[in-house]
Amino acid sequence: MSQTAAFFDVGGTLIKTYVWNGLMEFFKINGQRRLTHIAFWAYHAPLYLVHKIGLLSQDAVRTPWAKNLSWFFRGYSVEEAHAIWDWIVEEYLADQWREDAIAALRHHKAEGVVIAIVSAGPLPLITRIAQEVGADHVVATPHEIKDGRYTGRVGGEVCIGPNKPKFARAKMEELGLDIDYAASYAYGDSPGDKVLFDLVGNPVAVHPDDILRPIAEEHGWKILD
Repeated sequence: MSQTAAFFDVGGTLIKTYVWNGLMEFFKINGQRRLTHIAFWAYHAPLYLVHKIGLLSQDAVRTPWAKNLSWFFRGYSVEEAHAIWDWIVEEYLADQWREDAIAALRHHKAEGVVIAIVSAGPLPLITRIAQEVGADHVVATPHEIKDGRYTGRVGGEVCIGPNKPKFARAKMEELGLDIDYAASYAYGDSPGDKVLFDLVGNPVAVHPDDILRPIAEEHGWKILD
């Protein structure tokens, strides 16, 4: 028997901020990885500027951004990194949850809908967020682990753009779940989430940005504000 699923983006959707802000803030307040901060911004700022003048797509900027977040927790053991994820969820995000989106998630869960979080963020951090909000499954960007420590590289493709619906479908199949996508839901806040919206019959725009809002209105999608 087929099941209904609800797929949730994280940054801007379940939370008002973005997970990378919390990751960088952890190291900033602890006075760590200063050179990593400098290198990260030196690498990515030019890409962002090229994007702003229309020569690079959003995905072309966000993909290396999500990939290179690995630099910050490079060398940490899996166990040591738990302190990072816990601090972000328990401290940094304490006042950043979007209550309307969280309420929607919990409503779906109470009705027996399969809840999956789909994000470009680091898999261990997104898994910790999923535990906090009560999601069932996680689809996110894996980061390479060797000899029990993060290497500073991703362990696969970044979960962004077309990979979002591709990886979401693959995860459901891996779990042996027969999902009725036409009856399912997807929640997101930006144009980058449209590929996930196209996967389901019930897209929901959560506090949509200026680009997504008119698209949502034109298609008659539900909007959470």
